Amino acid sequence: MRELIITEFVSLDGVMEAPGGEEGYRHTGWVGGYFSDELGAMRLDEQMAAEVLLLGRVTYDSFHGAWPARAGDPMADKINSMRKVVVSTTLGSSPWTGTSVISADVVAAIEAIKAEDGGPILVIGSRRLSHFLLAHGLVDTISLQVFPLILGSGARFYPDSADKLDLTLVSSRAIEHGVVIQSYSVNRG
Repeated sequence: MRELIITEFVSLDGVMEAPGGEEGYRHTGWVGGYFSDELGAMRLDEQMAAEVLLLGRVTYDSFHGAWPARAGDPMADKINSMRKVVVSTTLGSSPWTGTSVISADVVAAIEAIKAEDGGPILVIGSRRLSHFLLAHGLVDTISLQVFPLILGSGARFYPDSADKLDLTLVSSRAIEHGVVIQSYSVNRG
């Protein structure tokens, strides 16, 4: 059975929008001054351990627009060669190696992937998809890289919900530049 892990860069107030410099956002590129070799190594280890990359359409477009051109380093080679699954009702298909599209019966399709033997399923970015996965009880672990700044506005990782979500802290450690890496398991009631 595969573990489904959501991993996100978030500000202290939970904003996950445009951490890397994506155009058209008020606070774009906010990760830059806080990024370190230690954080890069952590993200590389996480990516290398994963066997499936699960993405929403917006993050897929961003990744497909960037990663194929970055061949030659371990992160790019892993992302470009691994199995990628995109949840989208508009994409149809993808020319990117190893990519398939889920357009209907999303819960059943993801449950089937989770039921397979193998390494983790990793969700990066994909805010709407993350909210959907959390609402449907499909997430096993949330890995947050919390940056020491408050952005005050922008799309947040935490979904608006009338229901609470109980988590158990698995690990927490501060690294260079005040970034805190936190891992939580999702408690299913």
